[in-house]
Formats: sequence, structure tokens, C-alpha cells
Amino acid sequence: MKVKYIGKEYIGTAFEPDKIYDVLSVEKGWYRIMTELDEDYLFPPNLFEIVEE
Repeated sequence: MKVKYIGKEYIGTAFEPDKIYDVLSVEKGWYRIMTELDEDYLFPPNLFEIVEE
């Protein structure tokens, strides 16, 4: 799945606004995504818009 970052909470070095990210997995409803820091973490889905299933 591909998602676009639309949140404001994690702006900075972790995400770039409106950039498309690959979801590595969905765990308990949260998205595991590789950040700009080359580390993967879980994030709430309300910070993203799905652009490709």
C-alpha cells in the first residue's frame, strides 16, 4: 500500500509533507513506514491518505 503524509505532528526529519510512502505492514491498524531517517516505526493511519491499495 502507498500512502501520502497529511499530518502535522511528525513534520521535520521524519516525513516530508505530501510525499508518498510505502506501508511495510499494518499492525493492529497502525502503519509501519520507513521514515526519512531510514528507520521504520508504527504510525496512526489518520496522519496519511491512501493513494494506492
